[in-house]
Amino acid sequence: MGVVVSIMGSVRLTMFTWRASRIQVLHIEDCPNWQEAGDRVRLVLDSIGRGDVPVEFVLIRTEAEAVSSGFAGSPTILLDGQDLFPSQGNTADLACRVYLTERGFAGAPTVGQLERTLQEREALSGDRS
Repeated sequence: MGVVVSIMGSVRLTMFTWRASRIQVLHIEDCPNWQEAGDRVRLVLDSIGRGDVPVEFVLIRTEAEAVSSGFAGSPTILLDGQDLFPSQGNTADLACRVYLTERGFAGAPTVGQLERTLQEREALSGDRS
């Protein structure tokens, strides 16, 4: 039986049981949104009972690092190496990323988008109890 959790009354989730080992927030030095993205990821993980999943911040300094890491603009949020918001593909450009949110374009996904995306990943994993 799951525990129902709600963040700011927006989305209701069941306690997660997937076995993610880590989340990475890939970012460039001049990105103004990477910390906010990381804070939102941590908020969602804590609220769904997955505070044990580490959030690692990875500074992307070169085009080679961008290509090898799965970088798709700053910030890119990876769950076990997979982009939580796959788009047109990865980029070697050391540039900011834009997310389409419920309120228009933004520099980071909303809490609601993170909740929904993690919920979808859990459903696909089949690890639900």
